[in-house]
Amino acid sequence: AVLYLEKIITGSGGKIFATNGKRGDFRTTLKTCEEAGGSIAAPRNQGENDAILYFVKSFNTYAYLGIKESLIPSKFLFLDGTRLSYTNWHVNEPSGKGEEECVQMYTDGTWNDKRCNQNYLIVCQF
Repeated sequence: AVLYLEKIITGSGGKIFATNGKRGDFRTTLKTCEEAGGSIAAPRNQGENDAILYFVKSFNTYAYLGIKESLIPSKFLFLDGTRLSYTNWHVNEPSGKGEEECVQMYTDGTWNDKRCNQNYLIVCQF
């Protein structure tokens, strides 16, 4: 199954961000990106955050990021277990204290911890 990519951006450092314009929960997003040969978008700097924000803004919906809460509540890591060197949390976030394991991007580019069962824009990186 080929993922039809609706929009593509080359971010900083040659990483490519893409969306198929569809929505899915966290698990669906992971699966969709994996099947396309990529992974769920995880911004490691402001430029990459802006690339994802472009999609979030143009589709006017939130997106999940490739960041999950660790076993320590309110401590978030990239999916490969590495520490976040860059964050862009919304004011007073993360606030879920272990109840909200996933991270969504708002339409202003800031992040919020959220449950993993919502349907948001699928954004992948390659």
